[in-house]
Amino acid sequence: QVQLVESGGGLVQPGESLTLSCVASGFTVSNYAMRWHRQAPGKERELVAHISPSGAIMRADSVRGRATITRDDAKNAVYLQVTNLKPEDTAVYYCNRPADNTWGQGTQVTVSS
Repeated sequence: QVQLVESGGGLVQPGESLTLSCVASGFTVSNYAMRWHRQAPGKERELVAHISPSGAIMRADSVRGRATITRDDAKNAVYLQVTNLKPEDTAVYYCNRPADNTWGQGTQVTVSS
């Protein structure tokens, strides 16, 4: 059974950093493109970052320079690190396998002082 489980969200202050984890089961993440998306209250879900099987990455303009997507093949997991967090980064963050539109349950990130 294909499953994605996110973790690592929480309440952080502006300027802090956070690393989100997405642990996959039922498939090998290195064989697929993987993505992180986020959805802020009242807004549409948006793509944050993408990593291809080759390791090539893409980041949205809204987080470029502040976000890094990585993959740990040994742990079969994908990570999203965001630095210098801003209140506008507040959202539910989702891990996604675009090949078949598989989604995790999401993890809430709240940036507030």
